[in-house]
Amino acid sequence: MMVAEVQYLVEAGYIVASMYYRGSHQAHYPEQLKDVKTVLRFLRAHAGEYDIDPQYIGVMGRSAGGHLSLMAAMNTESYDTDEWAGFSSKVQAAYDLFGPADIVTLMENDEIQMRNPGHRWKKIEDTHAGALLGGDPAIMKERAKEACVKYFINHEMAPVLIMHGDNDPLVPLTISEDIYNDICRAGLEYRVDFYVVKNGGHGTPEFFQPETQQISLGFFNRQLRAK
Repeated sequence: MMVAEVQYLVEAGYIVASMYYRGSHQAHYPEQLKDVKTVLRFLRAHAGEYDIDPQYIGVMGRSAGGHLSLMAAMNTESYDTDEWAGFSSKVQAAYDLFGPADIVTLMENDEIQMRNPGHRWKKIEDTHAGALLGGDPAIMKERAKEACVKYFINHEMAPVLIMHGDNDPLVPLTISEDIYNDICRAGLEYRVDFYVVKNGGHGTPEFFQPETQQISLGFFNRQLRAK
């Protein structure tokens, strides 16, 4: 579905692969991150076949894909499986478009919204975050920390680009603002670029205009072009 949105990267000379990860109706977190890491190892294992430079691999995603891109960018060994073992799942750059990088904050925002009797959800386990985590709702917030980027920030982290709209009705802008500040507080401000997209909603056309494409292309060029 995103082929048209990433065509500009292909035209700039990048090899672009679309990865599939299981949705919350198929598996609970962290299986989604395991899927992403497995794809990264698969691409390195087949780098010669697809003419990929295994030293320079970036990831990007929107919404849930943005969240997983940031988690992958932390470059920890957590959630690596035995499939395609021997190949690294680390990335050299990540582009997060309005991802819910803090699942705890997302759940708290949903709880506030649920005070409205007309809200679409009545229980936390029915929300997107609740469906992702599954299991006992009583300890869901504590378990949600496993899916929060801020708890995994470390000096192995890849450079990241974050874009978020100031009119997003689903994922609060504060989530991206906070992760940017968390990365800066960790002394890694030189590894994060953050843009607030004026009037940007959740996946609205503002994110895929020439101006934003040039920003992301410039980011990938700096991080992925062989030195």
